[in-house]
Amino acid sequence: EVQLQASGGGLVQTGGSLRLSCAASGLAFNDYTIGWFRQDPGKEREAISCIRNNDGTTYYMKSVKGRFAISSDSAKNTVYLQMNSLKLEDTAVYYCYAESWPDPAYWGQGTQVTVSS
Repeated sequence: EVQLQASGGGLVQTGGSLRLSCAASGLAFNDYTIGWFRQDPGKEREAISCIRNNDGTTYYMKSVKGRFAISSDSAKNTVYLQMNSLKLEDTAVYYCYAESWPDPAYWGQGTQVTVSS
């Protein structure tokens, strides 16, 4: 059974940092692209960042480039999202996912990130 366990969310002030973790089990980690979406009530879901584990290629949404950094630890089957210089608009529930075309994507539970002024 594939499981994705997201953790690391919390409450932080603007300008602060958080590190999200997505621990994967039950899949061939290096065959998957693993990443993060976020969604705030009333807003559209946004694809923030992902990493292709077989070659390390990364993607970042424009608004988080230079502030967020995604990394992967294959020994721990875990992907990290380091979030720095957090802004109010980063407040959302963050979801990790894993995909390997053509299979359907797997999703973890969300972790709440709240940025306060």
